[in-house]
Amino acid sequence: MSQALLAGLSRTTDPWGTLRRFLALDAVVTGLNGVAYLVAPGPLGRLLGIDSALLAALGALLVAVAAGIGFLATRAEPHATAVRAVVDVNAGWALLSIAAVVLWLEPTTAGTLWVPAQALTVACFAALQRSALRATATA
Repeated sequence: MSQALLAGLSRTTDPWGTLRRFLALDAVVTGLNGVAYLVAPGPLGRLLGIDSALLAALGALLVAVAAGIGFLATRAEPHATAVRAVVDVNAGWALLSIAAVVLWLEPTTAGTLWVPAQALTVACFAALQRSALRATATA
């Protein structure tokens, strides 16, 4: 995403509200993904070509992360250090997802499409959250 687009998305009369919305959306998407991995690791594993035990473990991790991000989204002014940690975790997840497909996973065609798509989504959350956090500094 271009910096101009990010700045435009984050420009608001309520920068804290914008940041909380980006965090809340991240929590919902991450939580839904985690629940899907927990509830159906076998079928999803076969579809994606990813070990079902790995998906179940990732699902548990994602649900826990989503709960933390969701809690952060409920704060009137989320602490900057905590938001930076969310941004860093999201960026790390996106990079690790791509590395996993390239280096050690052997996904199906669906998995080869899904993993980069979710990595891009998570990277976008990181960029939006970083931009919104910057906007709160001038509020």
